Amino acid sequence: MTPRPGAEGTVLGDRYTLTERIAVGGMGEVWAATDTVLGRTVAVKLMHPALGQEQDFVDRFRTEARHTAALHHPNITTVYDYGEDGDTSYLVMELVAGQPLSGLISERAPLSAQETASILRQAASALEAAHEAEVVHRDVKPANILITPDGTVKLTDFGISRALDAAPLTQVGQVLGTAQYLSPEQAMGQVATASSDIYALGVIGHEMLTGRRPFEAGGPVATALAHVNQPPPPLPETVPARIRDVVSACLAKDPADRPASAAAVAHALTVTDAALAAPWLAVPAPTQTMPAQAMPAQTEPTRAMPTNTSGVTKSIARTSSASTRKSLPTVVSLPKASRFSSASPRPRWKPIRSSPPLPSRTPPVFLPKLPHSDASTTSAVSRKT
Repeated sequence: MTPRPGAEGTVLGDRYTLTERIAVGGMGEVWAATDTVLGRTVAVKLMHPALGQEQDFVDRFRTEARHTAALHHPNITTVYDYGEDGDTSYLVMELVAGQPLSGLISERAPLSAQETASILRQAASALEAAHEAEVVHRDVKPANILITPDGTVKLTDFGISRALDAAPLTQVGQVLGTAQYLSPEQAMGQVATASSDIYALGVIGHEMLTGRRPFEAGGPVATALAHVNQPPPPLPETVPARIRDVVSACLAKDPADRPASAAAVAHALTVTDAALAAPWLAVPAPTQTMPAQAMPAQTEPTRAMPTNTSGVTKSIARTSSASTRKSLPTVVSLPKASRFSSASPRPRWKPIRSSPPLPSRTPPVFLPKLPHSDASTTSAVSRKT
Protein backbone atom coordinates (compact mmCIF):
# COMPACT_ATOMS: atom_id res chain seq x y z
CA MET A 1 0.00 0.00 0.00
CA THR A 2 1.32 3.46 -0.90
CA PRO A 3 1.50 6.24 0.62
CA ARG A 4 -0.98 6.71 3.55
CA PRO A 5 -4.58 5.33 3.46
CA GLY A 6 -7.12 7.76 2.09
CA ALA A 7 -4.72 9.67 -0.17
CA GLU A 8 -4.98 9.93 -3.94
CA GLY A 9 -2.82 7.29 -5.60
CA THR A 10 -3.06 4.86 -2.67
CA VAL A 11 -3.16 1.23 -3.81
CA LEU A 12 -5.16 -1.18 -1.66
CA GLY A 13 -4.57 -4.89 -1.82
CA ASP A 14 -2.19 -4.41 -4.77
CA ARG A 15 -5.30 -3.95 -6.91
CA TYR A 16 -7.44 -0.85 -6.21
CA THR A 17 -5.92 2.56 -6.91
CA LEU A 18 -7.73 5.48 -5.26
CA THR A 19 -8.36 8.28 -7.75
CA GLU A 20 -10.90 10.75 -6.30
CA ARG A 21 -12.59 11.20 -2.95
CA ILE A 22 -16.37 11.20 -3.36
CA ALA A 23 -17.75 11.57 0.17
CA VAL A 24 -16.72 11.74 3.81
CA GLY A 25 -18.80 10.42 6.70
CA GLY A 26 -18.58 9.45 10.33
CA MET A 27 -17.55 5.88 9.46
CA GLY A 28 -14.92 6.74 6.88
CA GLU A 29 -14.47 7.91 3.31
CA VAL A 30 -15.75 6.82 -0.10
CA TRP A 31 -13.36 7.00 -3.04
CA ALA A 32 -13.58 6.37 -6.74
CA ALA A 33 -10.90 3.84 -7.61
CA THR A 34 -9.58 1.82 -10.52
CA ASP A 35 -9.61 -1.96 -10.39
CA THR A 36 -6.27 -2.68 -12.06
CA VAL A 37 -7.10 -6.37 -12.52
CA LEU A 38 -10.47 -6.01 -14.30
CA GLY A 39 -9.84 -2.51 -15.65
CA ARG A 40 -13.04 -0.95 -14.32
CA THR A 41 -13.96 1.98 -12.08
CA VAL A 42 -15.32 1.06 -8.66
CA ALA A 43 -16.20 2.74 -5.37
CA VAL A 44 -14.08 1.93 -2.33
CA LYS A 45 -15.28 2.70 1.19
CA LEU A 46 -12.47 3.01 3.72
CA MET A 47 -13.34 2.39 7.35
CA HIS A 48 -12.41 5.03 9.89
CA PRO A 49 -9.04 4.25 11.52
CA ALA A 50 -10.64 4.21 15.00
CA LEU A 51 -12.95 1.38 13.92
CA GLY A 52 -10.03 -0.62 12.58
CA GLN A 53 -8.54 -0.77 16.07
CA GLU A 54 -11.49 -2.81 17.35
CA GLN A 55 -10.99 -6.45 16.42
CA ASP A 56 -14.57 -7.30 17.35
CA PHE A 57 -15.80 -4.72 14.85
CA VAL A 58 -13.44 -5.97 12.14
CA ASP A 59 -14.63 -9.57 12.62
CA ARG A 60 -18.30 -8.62 12.52
CA PHE A 61 -17.81 -6.24 9.62
CA ARG A 62 -16.14 -9.00 7.63
CA THR A 63 -19.11 -11.29 8.26
CA GLU A 64 -21.64 -8.61 7.34
CA ALA A 65 -19.67 -7.79 4.19
CA ARG A 66 -20.02 -11.40 3.07
CA HIS A 67 -23.76 -11.30 3.73
CA THR A 68 -24.16 -8.04 1.84
CA ALA A 69 -22.16 -9.35 -1.11
CA ALA A 70 -24.72 -12.16 -1.40
CA LEU A 71 -27.56 -9.65 -2.01
CA HIS A 72 -28.43 -9.31 -5.67
CA HIS A 73 -31.13 -6.80 -6.46
CA PRO A 74 -31.38 -3.99 -9.04
CA ASN A 75 -32.01 -1.45 -6.24
CA ILE A 76 -29.09 -2.53 -4.04
CA THR A 77 -25.54 -1.36 -4.63
CA THR A 78 -23.50 -4.43 -5.56
CA VAL A 79 -20.55 -5.32 -3.32
CA TYR A 80 -17.60 -6.71 -5.27
CA ASP A 81 -14.92 -7.30 -2.67
CA TYR A 82 -13.78 -6.89 0.92
CA GLY A 83 -10.21 -6.46 2.02
CA GLU A 84 -7.85 -5.51 4.81
CA ASP A 85 -4.61 -3.71 4.10
CA GLY A 86 -2.63 -3.13 7.25
CA ASP A 87 -4.99 -1.41 9.69
CA THR A 88 -7.38 -0.38 6.90
CA SER A 89 -10.55 -2.36 6.19
CA TYR A 90 -12.42 -1.54 3.00
CA LEU A 91 -15.39 -2.47 0.87
CA VAL A 92 -15.32 -2.42 -2.92
CA MET A 93 -18.69 -1.63 -4.53
CA GLU A 94 -20.14 -0.61 -7.85
CA LEU A 95 -19.73 3.08 -8.59
CA VAL A 96 -23.20 4.58 -9.01
CA ALA A 97 -23.49 7.64 -11.24
CA GLY A 98 -26.01 9.85 -9.48
CA GLN A 99 -26.61 11.86 -6.37
CA PRO A 100 -27.81 11.00 -2.87
CA LEU A 101 -31.47 11.57 -2.10
CA SER A 102 -30.42 14.03 0.60
CA GLY A 103 -29.05 16.33 -2.12
CA LEU A 104 -32.19 15.95 -4.20
CA ILE A 105 -34.37 16.92 -1.23
CA SER A 106 -32.29 19.95 -0.37
CA GLU A 107 -32.40 21.15 -3.98
CA ARG A 108 -36.08 20.85 -4.86
CA ALA A 109 -38.27 19.49 -2.05
CA PRO A 110 -41.18 19.05 -1.74
CA LEU A 111 -41.09 16.36 -4.41
CA SER A 112 -44.16 15.34 -6.38
CA ALA A 113 -46.32 12.47 -5.15
CA GLN A 114 -45.41 10.44 -8.24
CA GLU A 115 -41.66 10.84 -7.74
CA THR A 116 -41.95 10.17 -4.01
CA ALA A 117 -43.98 7.00 -4.62
CA SER A 118 -41.41 5.76 -7.16
CA ILE A 119 -38.47 6.30 -4.80
CA LEU A 120 -40.23 4.73 -1.82
CA ARG A 121 -41.39 1.75 -3.89
CA GLN A 122 -37.88 0.99 -5.14
CA ALA A 123 -36.31 1.47 -1.71
CA ALA A 124 -38.93 -0.81 -0.14
CA SER A 125 -38.28 -3.45 -2.77
CA ALA A 126 -34.56 -3.33 -1.96
CA LEU A 127 -35.26 -3.61 1.76
CA GLU A 128 -37.51 -6.61 1.23
CA ALA A 129 -34.68 -8.43 -0.58
CA ALA A 130 -32.36 -7.68 2.33
CA HIS A 131 -34.90 -8.69 4.96
CA GLU A 132 -35.50 -11.97 3.16
CA ALA A 133 -31.76 -12.61 3.56
CA GLU A 134 -32.04 -11.65 7.27
CA VAL A 135 -30.07 -8.43 6.83
CA VAL A 136 -31.43 -5.36 8.62
CA HIS A 137 -30.09 -2.04 7.36
CA ARG A 138 -30.55 -0.07 10.63
CA ASP A 139 -29.53 3.23 9.07
CA VAL A 140 -31.98 3.96 6.25
CA LYS A 141 -31.74 7.66 5.44
CA PRO A 142 -31.59 9.90 2.35
CA ALA A 143 -27.77 9.97 2.40
CA ASN A 144 -27.76 6.18 1.91
CA ILE A 145 -30.15 6.27 -1.06
CA LEU A 146 -28.59 7.10 -4.42
CA ILE A 147 -30.68 8.30 -7.36
CA THR A 148 -29.37 7.80 -10.89
CA PRO A 149 -30.22 10.22 -13.73
CA ASP A 150 -32.94 7.85 -15.02
CA GLY A 151 -34.61 7.68 -11.57
CA THR A 152 -33.27 4.30 -10.46
CA VAL A 153 -32.81 3.94 -6.69
CA LYS A 154 -29.70 2.33 -5.21
CA LEU A 155 -29.68 1.56 -1.48
CA THR A 156 -26.19 1.49 0.04
CA ASP A 157 -24.33 0.60 3.27
CA PHE A 158 -26.15 -2.64 4.12
CA GLY A 159 -24.95 -4.37 7.24
CA ILE A 160 -22.38 -1.78 8.29
CA SER A 161 -24.53 -0.21 10.99
CA ARG A 162 -25.43 -3.67 12.31
CA ALA A 163 -21.74 -4.45 12.76
CA LEU A 164 -21.09 -1.05 14.28
CA ASP A 165 -23.94 -1.61 16.74
CA ALA A 166 -22.17 -4.69 18.07
CA ALA A 167 -18.80 -2.98 18.59
CA PRO A 168 -18.10 -1.55 22.07
CA LEU A 169 -17.40 1.98 20.84
CA THR A 170 -20.11 3.98 22.55
CA GLN A 171 -20.74 5.34 26.01
CA VAL A 172 -23.44 3.93 28.25
CA GLY A 173 -26.86 5.25 27.20
CA GLN A 174 -25.70 6.47 23.80
CA VAL A 175 -27.96 5.51 20.92
CA LEU A 176 -26.43 4.65 17.56
CA GLY A 177 -27.98 5.76 14.30
CA THR A 178 -29.19 8.98 12.77
CA ALA A 179 -31.62 10.52 15.27
CA GLN A 180 -33.93 12.06 12.65
CA TYR A 181 -34.66 8.60 11.12
CA LEU A 182 -34.52 6.51 14.28
CA SER A 183 -37.48 4.26 15.07
CA PRO A 184 -39.10 4.52 18.52
CA GLU A 185 -37.87 1.05 19.51
CA GLN A 186 -34.30 1.96 18.56
CA ALA A 187 -34.59 5.20 20.52
CA MET A 188 -35.59 3.15 23.58
CA GLY A 189 -32.58 0.87 23.19
CA GLN A 190 -34.42 -2.11 21.76
CA VAL A 191 -33.14 -4.32 18.95
CA ALA A 192 -33.72 -2.94 15.46
CA THR A 193 -35.80 -5.16 13.19
CA ALA A 194 -37.10 -5.07 9.64
CA SER A 195 -39.98 -2.95 10.94
CA SER A 196 -37.44 -0.34 12.06
CA ASP A 197 -36.30 0.03 8.45
CA ILE A 198 -39.94 0.48 7.40
CA TYR A 199 -40.34 3.27 9.96
CA ALA A 200 -37.32 5.04 8.47
CA LEU A 201 -38.96 4.81 5.05
CA GLY A 202 -41.97 6.64 6.47
CA VAL A 203 -39.71 9.43 7.78
CA ILE A 204 -38.06 9.74 4.36
CA GLY A 205 -41.44 9.80 2.63
CA HIS A 206 -42.66 12.59 4.90
CA GLU A 207 -39.49 14.57 4.24
CA MET A 208 -39.78 14.20 0.47
CA LEU A 209 -43.41 15.33 0.46
CA THR A 210 -42.97 18.33 2.76
CA GLY A 211 -39.29 19.26 2.66
CA ARG A 212 -39.15 18.85 6.46
CA ARG A 213 -38.40 15.91 8.73
CA PRO A 214 -41.36 14.96 10.93
CA PHE A 215 -39.25 15.02 14.10
CA GLU A 216 -36.43 17.46 14.71
CA ALA A 217 -36.22 18.86 18.23
CA GLY A 218 -32.87 20.66 18.10
CA GLY A 219 -30.66 17.86 19.44
CA PRO A 220 -30.15 14.10 18.93
CA VAL A 221 -31.56 13.10 22.33
CA ALA A 222 -34.62 15.37 22.12
CA THR A 223 -35.25 14.25 18.54
CA ALA A 224 -35.05 10.58 19.52
CA LEU A 225 -37.53 11.17 22.35
CA ALA A 226 -39.86 12.94 19.94
CA HIS A 227 -40.00 9.76 17.86
CA VAL A 228 -41.19 7.95 20.98
CA ASN A 229 -43.64 10.45 22.43
CA GLN A 230 -44.96 12.79 19.75
CA PRO A 231 -47.36 12.02 16.88
CA PRO A 232 -46.07 12.83 13.40
CA PRO A 233 -47.41 16.04 11.88
CA PRO A 234 -50.14 15.42 9.29
CA LEU A 235 -49.28 15.55 5.63
CA PRO A 236 -50.92 18.25 3.49
CA GLU A 237 -54.35 17.43 2.06
CA THR A 238 -52.89 18.02 -1.40
CA VAL A 239 -50.94 14.77 -1.05
CA PRO A 240 -52.88 11.90 -2.70
CA ALA A 241 -54.75 9.72 -0.23
CA ARG A 242 -52.93 6.46 -0.92
CA ILE A 243 -49.39 7.73 -0.41
CA ARG A 244 -50.56 9.72 2.61
CA ASP A 245 -51.98 6.53 4.15
CA VAL A 246 -48.82 4.52 3.37
CA VAL A 247 -46.50 7.08 4.97
CA SER A 248 -48.75 7.38 8.04
CA ALA A 249 -48.83 3.60 8.46
CA CYS A 250 -45.03 3.38 8.26
CA LEU A 251 -44.75 6.01 11.01
CA ALA A 252 -46.82 4.04 13.54
CA LYS A 253 -45.20 3.99 16.98
CA ASP A 254 -45.92 0.30 17.53
CA PRO A 255 -44.12 -1.98 15.06
CA ALA A 256 -47.21 -4.22 15.02
CA ASP A 257 -49.23 -1.34 13.53
CA ARG A 258 -46.85 -0.78 10.61
CA PRO A 259 -47.06 -2.56 7.25
CA ALA A 260 -46.41 -6.28 7.58
CA SER A 261 -43.33 -6.11 5.35
CA ALA A 262 -41.38 -3.86 3.04
CA ALA A 263 -42.96 -5.84 0.20
CA ALA A 264 -46.39 -4.63 1.38
CA VAL A 265 -45.19 -1.03 1.08
CA ALA A 266 -43.81 -1.61 -2.41
CA HIS A 267 -47.01 -3.38 -3.45
CA ALA A 268 -49.20 -0.53 -2.18
CA LEU A 269 -47.22 2.03 -4.20
CA THR A 270 -47.12 0.00 -7.42
CA VAL A 271 -50.13 1.81 -8.86
CA THR A 272 -50.95 4.30 -11.56
CA ASP A 273 -50.98 8.03 -10.91
CA ALA A 274 -54.78 8.00 -10.83
CA ALA A 275 -54.82 5.21 -8.23
CA LEU A 276 -52.67 7.28 -5.86
CA ALA A 277 -55.76 9.36 -5.15
CA ALA A 278 -57.61 6.31 -3.76
CA PRO A 279 -57.27 5.61 -0.01
CA TRP A 280 -55.16 2.70 1.15
CA LEU A 281 -57.61 0.79 3.30
CA ALA A 282 -55.35 -1.98 4.54
CA VAL A 283 -51.73 -2.90 5.05
CA PRO A 284 -51.59 -6.56 3.92
CA ALA A 285 -48.70 -8.54 2.60
CA PRO A 286 -49.03 -8.84 -1.18
CA THR A 287 -49.80 -12.55 -1.04
CA GLN A 288 -52.17 -14.10 1.48
CA THR A 289 -53.69 -17.54 1.91
CA MET A 290 -57.45 -17.29 2.12
CA PRO A 291 -59.26 -19.69 4.47
CA ALA A 292 -61.29 -22.44 2.88
CA GLN A 293 -65.03 -21.84 2.82
CA ALA A 294 -67.74 -24.45 2.63
CA MET A 295 -69.85 -24.36 -0.51
CA PRO A 296 -73.53 -23.61 0.09
CA ALA A 297 -75.94 -26.47 -0.13
CA GLN A 298 -77.68 -26.92 -3.48
CA THR A 299 -81.10 -25.41 -3.27
CA GLU A 300 -82.42 -26.80 -6.57
CA PRO A 301 -84.64 -29.82 -5.97
CA THR A 302 -83.41 -33.20 -7.04
CA ARG A 303 -84.45 -33.96 -10.62
CA ALA A 304 -83.69 -37.68 -10.69
CA MET A 305 -84.43 -40.46 -8.21
CA PRO A 306 -82.65 -43.81 -7.78
CA THR A 307 -83.94 -47.05 -9.20
CA ASN A 308 -84.68 -49.64 -6.54
CA THR A 309 -83.33 -53.19 -6.54
CA SER A 310 -86.45 -54.65 -8.10
CA GLY A 311 -85.98 -52.53 -11.21
CA VAL A 312 -89.17 -50.57 -10.67
CA THR A 313 -88.89 -46.78 -10.93
CA LYS A 314 -90.83 -45.24 -8.09
CA SER A 315 -90.59 -41.64 -9.31
CA ILE A 316 -88.27 -40.32 -12.02
CA ALA A 317 -89.56 -36.79 -12.41
CA ARG A 318 -92.76 -35.05 -11.60
CA THR A 319 -93.36 -32.71 -14.49
CA SER A 320 -96.48 -31.65 -16.24
CA SER A 321 -95.42 -32.67 -19.76
CA ALA A 322 -92.69 -34.35 -21.79
CA SER A 323 -91.60 -30.98 -23.24
CA THR A 324 -90.88 -29.64 -19.76
CA ARG A 325 -88.72 -32.68 -18.98
CA LYS A 326 -86.65 -32.13 -22.14
CA SER A 327 -85.76 -28.56 -21.12
CA LEU A 328 -84.38 -29.56 -17.73
CA PRO A 329 -80.58 -29.69 -17.29
CA THR A 330 -78.82 -32.96 -16.65
CA VAL A 331 -78.67 -33.38 -12.87
CA VAL A 332 -77.40 -36.43 -11.08
CA SER A 333 -78.17 -36.83 -7.38
CA LEU A 334 -75.56 -38.89 -5.56
CA PRO A 335 -76.50 -40.81 -2.38
CA LYS A 336 -74.59 -40.68 0.87
CA ALA A 337 -72.64 -43.82 1.65
CA SER A 338 -74.37 -44.16 5.03
CA ARG A 339 -77.74 -44.84 3.39
CA PHE A 340 -76.71 -48.30 2.24
CA SER A 341 -75.21 -51.22 4.05
CA SER A 342 -72.18 -53.05 2.67
CA ALA A 343 -74.37 -56.10 2.03
CA SER A 344 -77.07 -54.39 -0.03
CA PRO A 345 -76.42 -53.66 -3.71
CA ARG A 346 -76.03 -49.98 -4.59
CA PRO A 347 -78.74 -48.62 -6.92
CA ARG A 348 -77.84 -47.16 -10.26
CA TRP A 349 -78.35 -43.44 -10.83
CA LYS A 350 -79.60 -42.15 -14.13
CA PRO A 351 -79.47 -38.58 -15.44
CA ILE A 352 -82.74 -37.30 -16.83
CA ARG A 353 -81.44 -36.75 -20.35
CA SER A 354 -80.16 -40.32 -20.56
CA SER A 355 -83.57 -41.71 -19.64
CA PRO A 356 -86.03 -42.50 -22.44
CA PRO A 357 -89.13 -40.34 -22.53
CA LEU A 358 -92.03 -41.70 -20.58
CA PRO A 359 -94.86 -43.17 -22.62
CA SER A 360 -98.10 -41.31 -22.45
CA ARG A 361 -100.62 -42.85 -20.14
CA THR A 362 -104.37 -42.89 -20.29
CA PRO A 363 -105.73 -41.00 -17.31
CA PRO A 364 -107.21 -43.33 -14.71
CA VAL A 365 -110.96 -43.73 -14.65
CA PHE A 366 -112.61 -43.34 -11.28
CA LEU A 367 -115.91 -45.20 -11.07
CA PRO A 368 -118.42 -44.51 -8.38
CA LYS A 369 -118.91 -47.23 -5.87
CA LEU A 370 -121.87 -49.35 -6.92
CA PRO A 371 -124.02 -51.04 -4.43
CA HIS A 372 -123.55 -54.80 -4.06
CA SER A 373 -120.29 -54.64 -6.20
CA ASP A 374 -117.21 -56.62 -5.49
CA ALA A 375 -114.83 -54.40 -3.50
CA SER A 376 -111.68 -56.05 -4.86
CA THR A 377 -112.73 -55.49 -8.49
CA THR A 378 -113.50 -51.80 -7.93
CA SER A 379 -110.17 -51.29 -6.18
CA ALA A 380 -108.29 -52.85 -9.05
CA VAL A 381 -109.86 -50.46 -11.58
CA SER A 382 -109.54 -47.25 -9.59
CA ARG A 383 -106.24 -47.76 -7.71
CA LYS A 384 -104.24 -44.56 -7.65
CA THR A 385 -100.59 -44.55 -8.63
